[in-house]
Amino acid sequence: MAKKYVYFFGGGKAEGKGDMKDLLGGKGAGLAEMTNIGLPVPAGFTITTEVCDYYYKDTRKYPPGFHAEVDRNLKRLERLAGKRLGDSEDPLLVSVRSGAARSMPGMMETILNLGLNDRSVEGLAKKTSNRRFAMDAYRRFIVMYGSTAMGIPRTKFDYEFDDIKERVTRTRLNNRTRPVLDTDVNEEELAGLIPRLKAVYRENTGKEFPQDPTEQLKGAIDAVIGSWMAEKAVTYRRVEKISGLKGTAVNIVQMVFGNMGDNSGTGVCFTREPNTGENTFYGDLLMNAQGEDVVAGTRTPIHLSDLGRIMPRIYKQLKDVRIKLEKHYKEMQDIEFTIEDGKLYILQCRTGKRSPHAAFKMAVDMVREKLITKKDALLRLTDKDIEGLFYPVIDPNIPQDDLKKNLFASGIAAVPGAASGHVVFNAKDAEDWAAGGKSVVLVRKETSPEDVGGMHAARGILTATGGKTSHAAVVARGWGKCCIVGCEDLLIDYANKTVSVGRTLIKEGEEITINGSTGEVFRTALPLKKPELPAAYNTLMKWADELRTLKVRTNVDTPYDAENAIRLGAEGIGLCRTEHMFFDTDERRIAIQKMIIAEDEETRKKSLDQLLPFQRKDFVGILRAMNNKAVTIRLIDPPLHEFVPHSENDQKHLAQRLELPFHHVKRRIDRLHEANPMLGHRGSRLLITYPEILDMQVRAIMEAACECRKKNIKVSPEIMLPLIIDAKEFKVLADRARSVADAVMKEMGVKISYLIGTMIEVPRAALLADQIAGVAEFFSFGTNDLTQMTLGMSRDDAGRFLPDYVDEKKAGVLSSDPFQSLDRDGVGLLIKMAIEKGRKVKKDLKVGICGEHGGDPSSVEFCHINNFDYVSCSPFRVPIARLAAAQAAIRFPKKK
Repeated sequence: MAKKYVYFFGGGKAEGKGDMKDLLGGKGAGLAEMTNIGLPVPAGFTITTEVCDYYYKDTRKYPPGFHAEVDRNLKRLERLAGKRLGDSEDPLLVSVRSGAARSMPGMMETILNLGLNDRSVEGLAKKTSNRRFAMDAYRRFIVMYGSTAMGIPRTKFDYEFDDIKERVTRTRLNNRTRPVLDTDVNEEELAGLIPRLKAVYRENTGKEFPQDPTEQLKGAIDAVIGSWMAEKAVTYRRVEKISGLKGTAVNIVQMVFGNMGDNSGTGVCFTREPNTGENTFYGDLLMNAQGEDVVAGTRTPIHLSDLGRIMPRIYKQLKDVRIKLEKHYKEMQDIEFTIEDGKLYILQCRTGKRSPHAAFKMAVDMVREKLITKKDALLRLTDKDIEGLFYPVIDPNIPQDDLKKNLFASGIAAVPGAASGHVVFNAKDAEDWAAGGKSVVLVRKETSPEDVGGMHAARGILTATGGKTSHAAVVARGWGKCCIVGCEDLLIDYANKTVSVGRTLIKEGEEITINGSTGEVFRTALPLKKPELPAAYNTLMKWADELRTLKVRTNVDTPYDAENAIRLGAEGIGLCRTEHMFFDTDERRIAIQKMIIAEDEETRKKSLDQLLPFQRKDFVGILRAMNNKAVTIRLIDPPLHEFVPHSENDQKHLAQRLELPFHHVKRRIDRLHEANPMLGHRGSRLLITYPEILDMQVRAIMEAACECRKKNIKVSPEIMLPLIIDAKEFKVLADRARSVADAVMKEMGVKISYLIGTMIEVPRAALLADQIAGVAEFFSFGTNDLTQMTLGMSRDDAGRFLPDYVDEKKAGVLSSDPFQSLDRDGVGLLIKMAIEKGRKVKKDLKVGICGEHGGDPSSVEFCHINNFDYVSCSPFRVPIARLAAAQAAIRFPKKK
């Protein structure tokens, strides 16, 4: 039996069903389902997504027998409608629309009024006794077909229409001031416009506008299928992380007309208010219009409730449809409808887009209404819904024209939210200005650990280079701080303290606003609003915590951030990066730099002795904030060159501060240079070379733990050794750490239960996990570095070529950015192997993840499936991880 590529609906019956979205697309499945439940849906047929899939896999050819199947279904539609496509007496007209399994609003093409030609337009005029309507429909079809199917710039058609409106219609109306609307153009003027539009078509294609309806239909199908790989559609799928779809379906549906007069209209409505979540009927309507008029915004619509006054019978029918659809789908619906000559038709329904506040309110309300279960409510929320609740946003009441006028540049939206402040170009100035009470935005070509103090002081961070997992993005995300990276148009002049794009120059101290949700930079301070958490948020997160089995920790480095993470639901710390503490004050910076410049062990130890009380104080604050929750503290990880200055002036300043000859400081810093520092002298390799660093850090941790215990604060410190490659290497360092820890506990007369484990971030460590598990008490997967080393890609440099690897139009090698969502096939395989090997040796081996992936929903799901004990992420992603862990538990329940 031949494969079925076309599914018919009409006459109260449909061959498809609502659960066939993967095959029929969301729109096609919706049309089939609405037909089956008895709603007034125009008849038609859907070409499956498998046709699109075949088309792109077989050098842009259609499957055998496909066109014949389309012809059979077209004839079936003609019989049901009692009309023929292109008939000169009473023509059948159809719309041709896209529709993938996932909603992609505005990304693919639609053509209306197909079937009109020079003969059928006269038949339509005669049949409807409305020549103006017929001419207007033909005008719209030529423009849509020409711009969509043939790629003619729409502006060329618009120029001809605007010329008629300004020269002819305005004169006839004697209208000198108000805009001339499309509806002002009369029948005669539209008839004069048609030849001009066909001339535009001929001049741009070298062919006459097609008069054969079959040729029109074939061209329209080609256009919709072709729009699947249009740049905007590919970009949208990449940004929204939509992958694994076969393509778009194509829906050919009998046209119904909302522009037949004052008893016709078209509109869009939502079964609940999409901005607030209130259970009220919400929408807009245009009388005497087609659907494209609502989308184009060329006319001001009326509120849906006005329909109750204009056409009360239709309004009641539409309210009944609202109730029926929401009960059927158990979800807020976005409904497109048309009223043709006093008769209501439902053209589409789909799950409606909504604001983050509305998403939470609707989910909780629907549970209380017994429409859905708690599990259903949790599964329909997304990470973006949660993110949108926490970050300041640009005041939505600002006119769009004002935003466009002040747009300065655009980059990569790395951390959502918005920030306004005075521009500064270095970390020191950011700290000083912020200490003086000014709001600042730190603008850098790129950031490094040296900039941490200024980054923390700034309201927002803007860099010219980098991607979503660059240093600036990772650190900013940890603080929930608005950040834009990869803004490559920025020309930053540190010497003159300016940043420019083209001819527009911004000086230090001038104010800008950055929108980390869109990547836009504005050259003025815009008013911001901080959303308040809705009550429904706490309700839903409580449900999530009751269902999840995976613990959620956080990555923090300060007591303040630890306290904030607790408020957001963190159950411990999975990564405390000790090196960030070295930059917190000038005194600390000098101490660490003095240790690095030192040529002998005795001088290094003296410098480390100066750092010890600072580290101890920080650890006391963090342990106190966590109070009996596990705290994993990673010993020093970055290479030493990241802690010292590299410009000659800064090195001279350091030499003066240390009272050392400049040449001595310069020589020592030059020696630290590495060709590939990521694979160089860092992490545990530093501790092997300079064990006195380990001694100081372990002593600070244990002294802090003992101090807390004496104050009746329960503590659970976990000491983590980074960049381990071998069990022997781990044992050497762990034995030394235990020796220091035991000495401290003996000195202070306190017994502390503590663990020593490792980050698994080097492929060799994953391969030798069974041997390492013999001496380590826990594994924490550092997926940032593990991804870099497994793929052989630098996360800071991959932004230049990685888009090609995830772009379907180019290589399409990877389904998503592996630095944002865990590469399950490669990195994931290593992780699974390491866990299996480790737990064969140590059954109760504690396993966690502390890379950026710990806050990515897909990666959290991977961790749940593979029996991790916890995930750890930035504080502001803790709620996202809590939700993702609950969703994973629902989708993949553990066997009891």
